Amino acid sequence: MSSFEIVFLGTGGGRFATITQKRRTAGIRVINDRLNLHLDPGPGALVYSINEGLDPQKINAVFVSHCHPDHHTDAEVLIEAMTRGMTRKRGVLAAARSVLNGSDVCEPSISKYHQQMPEQKIVALPGVKFQVSDVNVSVTEARHTDPDAIGFRFETKHFGDFAYTSDTEYFDGISKYYEDVRLLLLCVMRPAGKPWKGHMTTNDAIKIVEATRPEQAILTHLGMQMIFKGPANEAKLIQEKTGVPTVAATDGMLIGFGETINVQASRKTQQGLDKFF
Repeated sequence: MSSFEIVFLGTGGGRFATITQKRRTAGIRVINDRLNLHLDPGPGALVYSINEGLDPQKINAVFVSHCHPDHHTDAEVLIEAMTRGMTRKRGVLAAARSVLNGSDVCEPSISKYHQQMPEQKIVALPGVKFQVSDVNVSVTEARHTDPDAIGFRFETKHFGDFAYTSDTEYFDGISKYYEDVRLLLLCVMRPAGKPWKGHMTTNDAIKIVEATRPEQAILTHLGMQMIFKGPANEAKLIQEKTGVPTVAATDGMLIGFGETINVQASRKTQQGLDKFF
């Protein structure tokens, strides 16, 4: 019965956070003794995986929520790592329909060549359910400028559920996808009072957290206005309004998800402490 490590290789989102790298855009790694998943591998995913001591060749799943570069840019090279340099059919690729097939707003984001190498390929549509290792995954609805954008909910065997909203605007019914999750990762691009179509603000996050009441809420995928405003202050506002513990993720942050939920400022700091205990 192994707990999960959730590593924030990047916490930035949007065009200007991406091109300035004010916050990294490398996505999230989810690891236990059977699962090694890279979620939304944007620019820097490969480099920061290696920098954080996370061997990309150990990945056995790549998930991509939609067709924007800050979510998919390094997906192909991670597929190459997962499949041992494209020499073995291995692992799972789960991605939004636009990412795999293209749409009216974008071309396919992962080539046919790369799509053929994972052992399993899943077109992730809202309501689709599948299993990766010993985790049951449900695809959740998102409403974004990519109409095929989706989020993911992860049901673990022993520790309950955690979920990732991906980029989405608030809409009636969004909270039903995240009821009873213990840990909720929210992509909150903008601070309170700064709405932008297709994205969440702090005000939207408050409504979702209030309705779902997870044990822990985490803000990530932070845009430039959020970064300049101060993500920690926005997280504090959500916590004050809802009573739910809320933290703004930082690059390199580690969450231990098991019988308890533990937030560590840095995975490397934790590795250093482990040497002494």
